[in-house]
Amino acid sequence: MAAAAAFALTTTLLIVGSYAVTTLKVDDDKPLQFTYSGDMGPDRWAALNPNFSLCAKGKSQSPIDIVTAQAVVNPKLKPLVREYNSVDVTLVDYKFTVGIEYPNHTGGIIFDGKKYSFKQMHWHSPSEHRINGRRFAAELHMVHVADDGQIAVVATLYKYGRPDPLLASIYSKLNEMAVRVGSEEKSPAIPFGPFHPPEIRRTPKKYYRYVGSFSAPPCTENIPYIVLAEELSISEEQVQALKGPLDMRCKNNARPSQPTNGRPVEAYEDHH
Repeated sequence: MAAAAAFALTTTLLIVGSYAVTTLKVDDDKPLQFTYSGDMGPDRWAALNPNFSLCAKGKSQSPIDIVTAQAVVNPKLKPLVREYNSVDVTLVDYKFTVGIEYPNHTGGIIFDGKKYSFKQMHWHSPSEHRINGRRFAAELHMVHVADDGQIAVVATLYKYGRPDPLLASIYSKLNEMAVRVGSEEKSPAIPFGPFHPPEIRRTPKKYYRYVGSFSAPPCTENIPYIVLAEELSISEEQVQALKGPLDMRCKNNARPSQPTNGRPVEAYEDHH
């Protein structure tokens, strides 16, 4: 029997990143559609809902283990141009991850000659993508949508070390959100701003590109991923703050690595 829907739509539904956000209301009274452990975990996703069939049958799924020796440098790839404005945003608890939703005038990226508007970011811990078999402490997904509906995800990997400045700026709000989970205050959203840290505006000197999928149900494919080669650092306290508001079955909210099935992984390098 499929689990009841986790979300109640307000108007139109926009699938962004690994789940539905934007014109969306999170309903605290309904259970999750999927989890990361137990009988609703990743190996069971396809059986939970007919719409989740690609989670088992798809041939271009995410995340993957990026083997750097097999990544081919593509001289035709261009620098990833990132142009974001400082805007008022909303921190949202989706139960299986926490995210930040952005308004329409945020800006975005230019990738492969195409403009994508920035819509949302969310975190996974531990990381979903691996580099040469290595799993990292956490991973940030920045979700962008083009005018034609094409979605592109910029992924940043974090290793344990110094606190991340971006998360430091929302650390208190993450803790506030975790407190709300166990209180009568049921609102899953915390508006704040202006917000746009400079750490996520820099043009990366190296990235990996491949075509994958949503890394959570419905596992929709044909999603280009730009995985930044430069690792950032994150503290153990910040990782725990990201996990704090989540459902107990989603504290470790990373899908296992998926087969590449011959998909090419391209690399961009700036030698200037």
